[in-house]
Amino acid sequence: MSGTYRDRAPLRDGGQPSDGSESPEVDDRVPITVMEPDGNARGGIVVLHESRQFAHVLLGMMKLLAAEGWIVVAPNLFHRADRPEVEEVTVATSNGAVATAPVSTEPEQVFGAELFADFDACFDWLIGRGVFADTIGVLGFDNAGTAALLVATDRPIGAAISVAAPGIVEPLTAEAIALRQAAPQLKAPWLGLYGDDDEASPAEHVEQLRDAAARAAVATLVVSYPGLHHRPDHPGFDTVDIDQLPEEERRMLSDAQSRIFDWFDSHLR
Repeated sequence: MSGTYRDRAPLRDGGQPSDGSESPEVDDRVPITVMEPDGNARGGIVVLHESRQFAHVLLGMMKLLAAEGWIVVAPNLFHRADRPEVEEVTVATSNGAVATAPVSTEPEQVFGAELFADFDACFDWLIGRGVFADTIGVLGFDNAGTAALLVATDRPIGAAISVAAPGIVEPLTAEAIALRQAAPQLKAPWLGLYGDDDEASPAEHVEQLRDAAARAAVATLVVSYPGLHHRPDHPGFDTVDIDQLPEEERRMLSDAQSRIFDWFDSHLR
């Protein structure tokens, strides 16, 4: 089915904890927002975002990815938690229909086994739709961008992209691994996009990550931009705001989006 709709992707093992204990109140399905192309799909892209809010620019980019032939799947990474006040965002589809997705303006951070479980559920959902593993990519932002890189070290995917992924020198959690240690183990082509003004990923840390990623056996590229306006998920962006940005900032945003599209085009085959 083409267009935009919502579905629920089953978690592996019914969402039960990996230690064998049972949790009767566990949510065994991940709510997902899906954008599908009109024709045959070239593959699938899982979009991981650590905020409840999808900026309109990011939703627009997801629609463009679908228009390029990708099935775009965006899980709600907060489905296990009690929800705060939630708004509905309206998404226009290519066939004129309208779909809504729950969002909130409360930013939260996610990382850990549950995030990877949600990715696996989306991966399995795409496989169930006939998508081959090597044509599945992952696009992650912030902490979920860190997860995107780590996913590319041990999942059979075709490509990964991280935007503003922290945890370069020091791991985000005791169970995680620092990205500069993980990067040489990448098994899928990986693109990292960073902003020089991002306090969570200082320029000297990004340079260490660039050197580490260069030692991987797959294609890697780390791109740094001045400021933060390269981010296609920026919650302050709106279509009007983009037109009012200085020319150089519009150029950076356009360049970052082009690199995302080109990376998937080049490696998801």
